[in-house]
Amino acid sequence: MKIATWNVNSVRTRLEQVLAWLQQERPDVLCLQETKVTDELFPREAFEALGYAVAISGQKAYNGVAILSLLPLEDVQIGFEALLPAEQEAAGLSEQKRVISALIDGIRVLNLYVPNGSSLKSEKYAYKLEWLACLRRYLEEQERQGDPLCMVGDFNIGPEARDIHDPERLSGGIMASAAERSALQQLLGERLTDVFRVFEPEAGHWSWWDYRTGAWDRDRGWRIDHIYLCEQLLASATGCVIHKATRGNEQPSDHAPVVVNLVWPPETDDWN
Repeated sequence: MKIATWNVNSVRTRLEQVLAWLQQERPDVLCLQETKVTDELFPREAFEALGYAVAISGQKAYNGVAILSLLPLEDVQIGFEALLPAEQEAAGLSEQKRVISALIDGIRVLNLYVPNGSSLKSEKYAYKLEWLACLRRYLEEQERQGDPLCMVGDFNIGPEARDIHDPERLSGGIMASAAERSALQQLLGERLTDVFRVFEPEAGHWSWWDYRTGAWDRDRGWRIDHIYLCEQLLASATGCVIHKATRGNEQPSDHAPVVVNLVWPPETDDWN
């Protein structure tokens, strides 16, 4: 089973690129972020023509998340309030379309677009920390439901120095502040593991290159697009890669897809 995540930075602008990548790679599941389109204008038919079922939560011009799956999408849940219905803060934080999940072949696939935060002195930074705190409570509730969890998305956080092209200069700033990194680690707890780092411990692997400052040409990137697996799924993982080449497309997204391969469902010994 192949599960992918990709911040496409406008699904309509990048539609032909996404369709071409899907035809080439044929992931079972592709989670999109920054779709930047309302639900009624999402190009659903183009993906359905390739055999993908579609679940979407979008808004005009900003944010937006979607799940595309060759397997049936069950129990689609949108926003924090899906699991935290009594929490007023969760409802408010769900106004921006950043959270969607579905049960796919027994796996709860959770697709997130974490706020960027803008700058450490911005109100958006405080919002980001509130959002991450709410995600922690959301995950605690999800764990009680018991489904194996694969959490993917654009996290807008470089967890460690090795995830940033210039850690000496950038550590402590936005996307690399102590508060953001701590919030991420707290919500992961002992339950969820960054699967890319299981297979690739070295620095120098990026998933995002800023459009500005010639970042792509100089390979000055960040690894902010992540896939986190619970212990059961981690035991089934056979590899995780960043499809860097897509960033070299004409008019590309500033992010590249990240893909994990799982042997799922796990083999059993019932026949013995």
